[in-house]
Amino acid sequence: MSARPDLAAELTAPQPFSGEEIAQALEGAAGDDEAALRRRLRRLRQRVLARTMARDLDGRADLAEVCGVMSELAEQAIGCALAWAGRPDLVVVAMGKLGGRELNVSSDIDLVFLHPEDGDQERLERAGRKLISLLQDISEDGFVFRVDMRLRPYGASGPLVASYDALENYFVSQGREWERYAWIKARAITATDHASLSAITRPFVYRKYLDYATLAAMRRLHTEVRKDVERRERADDVKLGPGGIREIEFVAQALQLIRGGRDPALTARPTLEVLELLADRRMLPATAVRELCAAYVFLRNLEHRLQYLDDAQTHLLPSDEDDRRRVARMMDFPDWDALRAALQAHREAVTRQFRAVFAQSAEETELPWPEHARAVQLRGGQRYAQLPEDSRRRVDRLVPLLAKAAQATPDPEATLARGIDLIEAVARRAAYLALLAENPQALERVARIIGASPWAAGYVTRHPLLMDELLDDRMLYAPPDWAGFEQPLRAALAAAGEDTERQMNLLREHHQSQVFRLLAQDLAGLLTVEKLADQLSELADRVLGVALGAAWREVKNRHCELPRFAVIGYGKLGGKELGYASDLDMVFLFDDADPRAEENYIRLAQRYNNWLSANTASGTLFETDLALRPSGSKGLLVSSLAGFEAYQEKSAWVWEHQALTRARCCAGDREIGAKFEAIRVKILTRERGPAALAKEVLAMRERMHAAHPNRSGLFDLKHDRGGMIDIEFAVQYLVLSQACRHPALTGNLGNIALLGIAADLDLLERDLAARCQSAYREFRRMQHALRLQGERYARVAPAQAATHAQAVRALWAAVFPQRRGG
Repeated sequence: MSARPDLAAELTAPQPFSGEEIAQALEGAAGDDEAALRRRLRRLRQRVLARTMARDLDGRADLAEVCGVMSELAEQAIGCALAWAGRPDLVVVAMGKLGGRELNVSSDIDLVFLHPEDGDQERLERAGRKLISLLQDISEDGFVFRVDMRLRPYGASGPLVASYDALENYFVSQGREWERYAWIKARAITATDHASLSAITRPFVYRKYLDYATLAAMRRLHTEVRKDVERRERADDVKLGPGGIREIEFVAQALQLIRGGRDPALTARPTLEVLELLADRRMLPATAVRELCAAYVFLRNLEHRLQYLDDAQTHLLPSDEDDRRRVARMMDFPDWDALRAALQAHREAVTRQFRAVFAQSAEETELPWPEHARAVQLRGGQRYAQLPEDSRRRVDRLVPLLAKAAQATPDPEATLARGIDLIEAVARRAAYLALLAENPQALERVARIIGASPWAAGYVTRHPLLMDELLDDRMLYAPPDWAGFEQPLRAALAAAGEDTERQMNLLREHHQSQVFRLLAQDLAGLLTVEKLADQLSELADRVLGVALGAAWREVKNRHCELPRFAVIGYGKLGGKELGYASDLDMVFLFDDADPRAEENYIRLAQRYNNWLSANTASGTLFETDLALRPSGSKGLLVSSLAGFEAYQEKSAWVWEHQALTRARCCAGDREIGAKFEAIRVKILTRERGPAALAKEVLAMRERMHAAHPNRSGLFDLKHDRGGMIDIEFAVQYLVLSQACRHPALTGNLGNIALLGIAADLDLLERDLAARCQSAYREFRRMQHALRLQGERYARVAPAQAATHAQAVRALWAAVFPQRRGG
């Protein structure tokens, strides 16, 4: 220290070594000769290490500071040396710890050299070799960083610098599973055009689907690492040994690989940040994450103290007693035994959590093939025969497990048949087979849900991505968090950039996931039909709002940032009575004086309807019906608010006013929504002649009845006389005929509430209203149950509905006396 007073000063420096200080120390490097540059870099490294080590050992620096400072030094040293070598356009990709800004105090740096174009290969490689030499050659001042280039394409035998095209071709033709793991933390730290590089590396590392097959691959990789550790007798290696740093990284990165392609936030690089994200998403229990984070910090701090002994990249616990005492003191333990006990506790915790994630899969479970007709048919079919060997092996193990799980359902035979349909449908996608193989509890939940409802079985078979929802009961049965639903959806759409197809698929997948959670809660008896309809309607509103913003951003030459445009829901959407497969009846309104408005909003309406109804790889979002707009199919897709008001005042049919009783603004400009509501109330409270009105309503009811003939001998809960439509028409007649005197009837509150209001106003006998409320509830419940069982029509034995139908006929007679009997 006497020869280097600047180093002595670093030991008591009050602040961390900042990026600004490092940059200041490198100022003027461009004018250095090579010897001066080498000296400048090495002496800077000595200063940074001295200060950082001192701050670390006396408790002033935490792990984040230590790793952050060393990573900043490496990045600036690389940039400085590369600029001096005359090739600042060489793209240096930091891998491993440097990629995650988690660099050790005495770590190698893993680098890959790239260039966007083929360029002058010889000059690029010469610059790369010079960079390596400037960093790692040892002089009287030591070295800056040891450089490891073995992670480049083709390893040590490959060219030192690869073009982007060469990298992409390598990934496609030669990329191995362990290289996906290696490239998780990859980060370009020099030059530009990082976006093009990301477009190459991201699809290689992260799959678009849920990649559970990666667990088996990482199990194999970990087994190889363990064998190597045992062969080299390195059980005391805090990085590679049992319960070491590498196992924590394996846990984090395995779960990243599984879901990172679908959740951009999970492509984060720092290990601790990834673990916290996994806890937020309930992919790991909070207790597990706390244990892993505590162990990671402990092990990394210990790793640094091992390296402080000799400034060497070591991870082995010392055997020398003096070194052991020094390490124990540096770790704030009274002696080696106390340190060893704490280390053992952390390693046991890591091993426990590692085994929980990489537990034995269903692939390793042997059960006999079931003697079921559908199972025999599957194994003898062409689809099975054409599967890759790995997929056939998974099917061979999954079907017996499914048969076992089906035994716990009410109809095991039906459950197994539906489950085999599902397995056959997804068999060509190895990721879905791997999901079930790696998660036996998900297979049990699949059996439970498909066993309860053939409709649910069909829904999962059409959208197998939903099986991911079965991994966590807490998420599956949690009440909807609408802000928590909408915010990640908007973030995912933003991350998709201008890829419209990807955005449309994301919208569908997020919607399907939430529908599936509601379906699971419905089948578990946690939701009434009314509550389910409320939740499905709220979900539709949220999705409609997000889709509207996305569609508007696609309108070229749009004249404003936010469209003065509103989505008006009618029918089941408007009345908040949506079912799982309900169409959306909608009308689009705008209120905008800009001369470009109508043309832009017509374009918006066209794009928006396509966003909602197009059949993409992820299916259809909603079936839409725009026929209720002014003038129906002959009218424009969008109407000005003034034009809509004029139409309702002067041209609308009575049935269109009936439809207004269940209309509301679902998405878009809320000011337009408020104005629409004022128009709606004004139309509904208009004075109407009861006789003429009754004639129109009855005529429309007869037309609807004639359009739905029923010769089955069963009672149609919706269309037959005494059914749900009779209740709806009676209520609509009461609203249109009485709202001029009783404005309370204009509320879009649903048929059950309006029947109660009509009784309060003495428009109906209270007992009759109550019986019809019960009838409507029960009809909806029975209709819903039949839909879940896959029935095409909501029809039951007449005796099953007789009491309720009689109440509805009494309502009809009370509202339309002498007009139509039972």
